[in-house]
Amino acid sequence: MIKSELVQKLADENPHLFTRDIERIVNTVFLEVADALAKGDRVELRGFGAFSVKHREARIGRNPRTGEAVAIEEKWTPFFKAGKEMRERLNKSKNASENTILSMNFSDQP
Repeated sequence: MIKSELVQKLADENPHLFTRDIERIVNTVFLEVADALAKGDRVELRGFGAFSVKHREARIGRNPRTGEAVAIEEKWTPFFKAGKEMRERLNKSKNASENTILSMNFSDQP
């Protein structure tokens, strides 16, 4: 799902709101998350997950094409950790489809 699809889905579910207002709300939420991460803060959305930044030390990497050593500068990278409810929901749907496949009777096939 991309941002425009999210805005459209929210607009469909909330016909009493203007699409431009929903778009402004979505943009504001994303900007606030990005600003918090830029300050080094952690953003937690209960039931969904937590966004944070991790420091990556400078290191020596390799150019995959030539094998030449390349210096990689230190940097900060965004990190997302899924919340417990999100993990349970994802694994529940995966296990449900696995169980469906495992419970099928294939004895009728030649």
